[in-house]
Amino acid sequence: MTHDDDTFRPYDARTDAREQAVMFLYEAEQRSISAVELVKERAIASAELSTVLIAGVESMRSEIDQQIVAHAKGWALDRMPALDRAILRLGIFELTSREEVPTAVVIDEAVELAKRFSTDDSGKFVNGVLAAVAKKVRPAGV
Repeated sequence: MTHDDDTFRPYDARTDAREQAVMFLYEAEQRSISAVELVKERAIASAELSTVLIAGVESMRSEIDQQIVAHAKGWALDRMPALDRAILRLGIFELTSREEVPTAVVIDEAVELAKRFSTDDSGKFVNGVLAAVAKKVRPAGV
């Protein structure tokens, strides 16, 4: 049996946790509710890491959104695709608060999420914003 490279990817619990976190952040924003409360309503696989990511983004959302606005040249926060916002929020949270995760991993995972779930240009957009944030918050490039 063969797999299309765009649809098949090997299982990775951390990647799945990031994907779940983005989906919860996106849905919560669309419903105007807290993502933390949404997680409490449902049982999810990879709950531990997803919950850490969601709670971290929610606790730092104002600061994260300021970073997005500062680095997304020419884009107002409310004008960018909602999935891009969720992906950027997660990526910036990881860059600023999860030093144990290498910069390249944070950016690569976010770009892949953008390519899979958002617009044709989202991967490049997410890459550019996160790379700019990384230069500020992780100047050593680690």
